[in-house]
Order: sequence, then structure tokens, then C-alpha cells
Amino acid sequence: MGAGFFYSYHLGWTRLDARTLLGDLEAEGLRPVHPASGRTVLVSLDSASLGARSPVTREQLLSLAGLQRLHEVGFRLWTDGGDDLLVRIRRARAGVVAVEFSVGELPEPEREHAVGAIRRTVGRASVLCIGFVVDRAGATAATDWDGVVIEGAAHLEAWPDTVAVRDETAARHPQLAVMEAVEMSPWKVFGNEVLGGVGGV
Repeated sequence: MGAGFFYSYHLGWTRLDARTLLGDLEAEGLRPVHPASGRTVLVSLDSASLGARSPVTREQLLSLAGLQRLHEVGFRLWTDGGDDLLVRIRRARAGVVAVEFSVGELPEPEREHAVGAIRRTVGRASVLCIGFVVDRAGATAATDWDGVVIEGAAHLEAWPDTVAVRDETAARHPQLAVMEAVEMSPWKVFGNEVLGGVGGV
């Protein structure tokens, strides 16, 4: 994934969750269909064929994005203006699925729209979303975010714009446990935007 990202972490991921996520993103103006060609493509994330594209139908994408047969799947979402971002849905640790959006590929206005759209989509899935991370510049890309959000254990060398975790995860994490947070049920929210007094994500 390139610099600048939005990661969200989900329990109990199914094909229905993939369908709901994509439907919500489409309603927000982020669509898996290329605006000119009308094609939907999978993007290979395998090192041997990195970036290779395979056309699929929307139903095929929804089926694959449920991760019933695959460990991970990559595809692109397109904005109304024709810009695109890479999305990876993958199995992480402890039965959790990570959905990773490479928002750093977008020009700033489109990036802010995408971050807001993804945040609203994640909010609608909040019961099964155990946390999320927003880092527009990608400064914390090397951080073990699976370890932070899922296990409440990995060390933070730097702060992203926003990191949200469940209460019990924050209590376990040596750094987050002693930091002030904003309560945003069902998460505690930390990060540069929160520490700097900037609302939202």
C-alpha cells in the first residue's frame, strides 16, 4: 500500500458485510466500476504478479471480497472525478478482517472526500468494527497496526491522524492506556487530530 491510508478492522466478516460495505461506499461516490470503461477489476497483490488486473463482474467481486475462498483480495475504487484508490481486504489475526484503503494516491480534495466517506461507512458498521486508523501522510505505515488495534500490544513510534480502538483494547495498550481519548462509542479515539483538538477524522 502507498503512503496515506485508512485501515479498518472487522469481526465476523462475510460476503454480506462485503456487499454492505461496497454498497455504502458506492452511495458515497466511491465505486468499483471504472467511470469510462464500466469495468471492475481485481488487482493482484501477490509479489510475483503485483499490480496485474483481472476483469470481474460486480457479483464476482462481492463474492471474492467476502474472503470465503481467498486470504486477501485487491481492487480499485473510482471517484466521480475519475481518480482511483487501491483497496485490500485481508484476513488479519484472531479472526479479524482488515480493510485497507490507500487514500494517499488521491489529490487532496478527493482524499478528504474519501476519508470522510470511509469514516461514515465504518461508522455504520460500528458494531462489528473493532477499530480504525487514519494516516493521510502514511508516516506510521511501518507500525504494526494489527498489533495495536487487534491485540492492544504493538508499540507506537509516531502518531497517525486518528486511531480508534475498543475500550478493552485501549486499556491493554501500554501507551493508549495512559493517554487522553475522545469517547466515540464503541471506540476510544486517539491521535494527532484528537491531541491537537481537531474534531472528526
